[in-house]
Amino acid sequence: MGMRPAQLSLLLLWVSAAGAEVLVQPDFDCKKFSGLWYVVFMVSDCKVFLENKDHLLMSTRDVNATTKGDLNVHIELPWENGCNQMDVQYLKVGSEGHFRVPALGYLDVRVADSDYSSFAVVYIYKELQGALSTMVQLFSRTQGATLRALSAFQDFYPTVDLFKDFQIECLNEHL
Repeated sequence: MGMRPAQLSLLLLWVSAAGAEVLVQPDFDCKKFSGLWYVVFMVSDCKVFLENKDHLLMSTRDVNATTKGDLNVHIELPWENGCNQMDVQYLKVGSEGHFRVPALGYLDVRVADSDYSSFAVVYIYKELQGALSTMVQLFSRTQGATLRALSAFQDFYPTVDLFKDFQIECLNEHL
């Protein structure tokens, strides 16, 4: 069983409408983006994340660019009871810096802003447990964030209809 054509059309329209105004980092360079990143802040309207926001800890992304423009990413997600690790592929969609991640239900991932050396603002439109949601993550090369990084993050997430009420500070007590 699959989606009926009307449901699929509505989903595709919503995905394209949700991503249409989100720009990708100009001249994105996946090789410069490679390396270790910490996810220091998130903003999301995802019910699952919001229900667990007090328990989320800082996760890491070890990013390695491929020659095709995809990203191989090793993720470590610490929880109070241990650390989950996974390897996923960010598959390039069209332009550089635009991806999808089927293994995580990420329908649309865009690196919206990055200086490569200290921060990146990453937009994610995803499906989790049958619900569609939007997330913006602030990646940092260190376990903290610069004022410039925080400013870029705070300037960006309202443009995708997310608000401070949805903000999650990722604690780093277990790293």
